[in-house]
Amino acid sequence: MTPASTGASTTVGAVTSVTAADPVADSRMTPGGPGYRRMSLALFLAGVATFALLYSTQALLPLISGEFGVAASEASWTVAAATGGLALFVLPMSALSERFGRRTVMTASLAVAVGVGLLVPFAPSLGVLVVLRAVQGAALAGLPASAQAYLAEEVRAKALVTAIGLFVAGNSVGGMSGRVITGWVAQEWGWRVAVGVIGAVAVACAVAFRLLLPAPRHFTAGSLRPRVLLGTVRDHLANPLLRRLYAIGALFMTVFGGVYTVIGYRLTGAPFGLPQGVIGSIFLVYLVGTVSASTAGRLVGRLGRRGALYLAGGTTAAGLLLSLAPSLPLVLLGLVLITAGFFAGHAVASSAVSKTATRGRAQASALYQSMYYVGSSVGSTVGATAFHAAGWAGTVGVGLLAVVGVVTITVLGSVAARRTVAAHAH
Repeated sequence: MTPASTGASTTVGAVTSVTAADPVADSRMTPGGPGYRRMSLALFLAGVATFALLYSTQALLPLISGEFGVAASEASWTVAAATGGLALFVLPMSALSERFGRRTVMTASLAVAVGVGLLVPFAPSLGVLVVLRAVQGAALAGLPASAQAYLAEEVRAKALVTAIGLFVAGNSVGGMSGRVITGWVAQEWGWRVAVGVIGAVAVACAVAFRLLLPAPRHFTAGSLRPRVLLGTVRDHLANPLLRRLYAIGALFMTVFGGVYTVIGYRLTGAPFGLPQGVIGSIFLVYLVGTVSASTAGRLVGRLGRRGALYLAGGTTAAGLLLSLAPSLPLVLLGLVLITAGFFAGHAVASSAVSKTATRGRAQASALYQSMYYVGSSVGSTVGATAFHAAGWAGTVGVGLLAVVGVVTITVLGSVAARRTVAAHAH
């Protein structure tokens, strides 16, 4: 794919070509090669644990509201605190992974997060629950950026989109299983037992991850000096393509965070009146996200990156509009489209970040993840506030504005790419 078709600079394309010819790059993992399956399964399980823990309270918000006597906008802080903690700490954790290694940081992050997860069921008040969730999110910050940097270093460039898509697919499975399990367990034994079960599942995933993940072969330790870190961050933020990708990730997650934070409240109310277990089962639509994320590489191959983003944005918008219908089948179809569009867009944007950054990949991925989870926190709080003010239509309105932002940024990227090509031709 040419730089003109992807929006990347000609310099990045040149670096990719050199890397492909480098004998060191040939020793990296590739589908069907040694260690690839173990690596894929390990990071898939890490993704499962991350999303299961991060959003463990999202499907339970109506029950949490009932126990503590608070509105949706207040209960939503149990989600926003976790994603906000991750957004705040992902960059420092990525710096630690540059110094101490990706596998070490990911292992430590999972260990702390699952430990806090076992304390969450015993929170005596909403305030304590929110604090524990913030700490848990901060601990999980070591996973996303480090995982993408690990893949960029250990997997051949041609297989990178597929490998990251599998990690994102693990996120979707974790998000789905966490919500489905908590929904049915909470219906019988309450939300505290439900989040305790998720903590136990995350412990098993963390142990399997550490046993399966191959030792890194291409990692080179970097510096922890603040000046070096700030210089790397400044260089990434100066890259127009990376800035666009960061904004796209944040906007996609604004839609997703808002929809899935509020959907439980909508489905428990009129005209649906669904029980908690059935609402938890609604999150089985995450399986669609697993498929769309894992096929993102083929989508980019056919449509190009910007074409894939247009398709993801259009699919998400169509799902938002369908979800306005007072019919449960149409609401479910809308959720399917929203989920498919979100995970495809996220996989395309995040893999493009890893390909674009030629150095400081952990920081490049960390900045993306930081903006991504800022979008989640904004979507959770703003979406819940809009629901309180204007019902489901308010939440959908917030989502549509975010999709318009994605399309606008992608169009601006197309214009910038054409100007770059014209300048080089001149």
